[in-house]
Amino acid sequence: MKRALISVSDKTGVVEFAKQISELGFEIISTGGTAKAIMDAGIKVIGISEITGFPECLDGRVKTLHPNIHAGLLAIRSNPEHMKQLKELNVDTIDLVVVNLYPFKQTILKDNVELEEAIENIDIGGPTMIRAAAKNYQDVAVIVDPKDYDKVIEELKAKGEVSKETKFYLASKVFEHTASYDTLIANYLRKQRGAEDFPETLSLTFEKVQDMRYGENPHQKAAFYKEIGKNTGCLSSAIQLHGKELSFNNINDTNGALELLKEFDEPTVVACKHANPCGVGSADNIYDAYMTAYKADPVSIFGGIVVANREIDERTAEEMNKIFIEIIVAPSYTEKALEILKQKKNLRILQLDHISVKQPKGSYDLKKVAGGLLVQEVDNVLLPEEELKVVTKRQPTEKEMEDLLFAWKVVKYAKSNGIAIAKDKQSLGIGPGQVNRIWACKQAIEHCIEQIGEEALKGAALASDAFFPFSDCVEAAAKAGITAIIQPGGSVRDQESIDACDQYGIAMIFTGMRHFRH
Repeated sequence: MKRALISVSDKTGVVEFAKQISELGFEIISTGGTAKAIMDAGIKVIGISEITGFPECLDGRVKTLHPNIHAGLLAIRSNPEHMKQLKELNVDTIDLVVVNLYPFKQTILKDNVELEEAIENIDIGGPTMIRAAAKNYQDVAVIVDPKDYDKVIEELKAKGEVSKETKFYLASKVFEHTASYDTLIANYLRKQRGAEDFPETLSLTFEKVQDMRYGENPHQKAAFYKEIGKNTGCLSSAIQLHGKELSFNNINDTNGALELLKEFDEPTVVACKHANPCGVGSADNIYDAYMTAYKADPVSIFGGIVVANREIDERTAEEMNKIFIEIIVAPSYTEKALEILKQKKNLRILQLDHISVKQPKGSYDLKKVAGGLLVQEVDNVLLPEEELKVVTKRQPTEKEMEDLLFAWKVVKYAKSNGIAIAKDKQSLGIGPGQVNRIWACKQAIEHCIEQIGEEALKGAALASDAFFPFSDCVEAAAKAGITAIIQPGGSVRDQESIDACDQYGIAMIFTGMRHFRH
């Protein structure tokens, strides 16, 4: 008679599975709560202690760690010596293992969980059993995912056994499962001891949210994974209320827009295109913020992504519906606003609670390169702790200072080389991703002239994500009528830019901090 060992924390479908394999002639060995659930369904169960000849002990910490279990799992059936030893030891083989592990992930995701409770939910015997079964996959089928119950039952009914191909598939899932489980434990313990350095070996685990239709381009396969944890304010925790499923580019672009939005406390709207901001506006209410962002670049917002940090009302929804927008993300929507926005069949409408919550300190930014992985802390600092340094003869006015800080927030999220121009809580021109800074500067200026008008530049503020290598950007700013500049400083030719600012009466601030974004 074939034997199955069943011991699960997630009991989804396990009683029905046990019933079906019992009817197929399997003898069932089980433990604790799993054994009780199966027996309560009228299915015969052999307790684990009957197999080991040793009682469960230490509050259940020790029950399956026994040679009578592991010899039955690891014996290679085609090896005469192994089978001879089993006979001599009076040990029977185990042909099917159904085990999922203590709920460590669910435990650490609870509010205010204590370290002791987390430790107590680290499974020891379970991983040992499933690894043993997976190592001997030619002879043992091992299930860690309830979704695989039907597949195994179908094969047992059709062929009387589980195919070698399926056993190999199940075995590979075991090692994926234990790798993720151990990574969660290691990272949790690392966080508990307050480690801030980068580990010697980096293990990360993510859960798949969905397969994508394609990646950046239609010929590239792609999927979306989320970090395991309390991802408050992250796109992976958003609820989609309407529209087509999100694409690879949708997620990438929307993430960039959200990160910029988090820099603002007042009602703000960010429009984004190809991961670059194209229109940013703040105001006393979300309608005016949207109109400000829209007017900043009414061309580029078409087919773009719009994110807002306040509830979308009817009036704002009506304006949004006048153009083609791919995605709207907001913390909430009025009933009437949703009704209006849903008139557009393909518009993706997302609700994201806690939309303004920033990524926690210690979060990683990852960039895959051929043969390796670049890992850095996320850039979650806007300005240095030190006081900003005015390097010109003229001090910025209070109004210019407000505009400078607005522009600085925007340029932080523009691809490098990046320039952002702003005034009156509105982005006027953004020059992102250029191979030299003067091109970015000219692009931002020309953009404002084309979309808003030359007059808007008079008295505006300009921000640069890194220092000016030459005074050419100051010359261009002065010609356009810009009166204040914020930049990191640090060039060997800083004095040239300072002198040019003094010549044109421009106030310039050095932050001492750059924000490259590649």
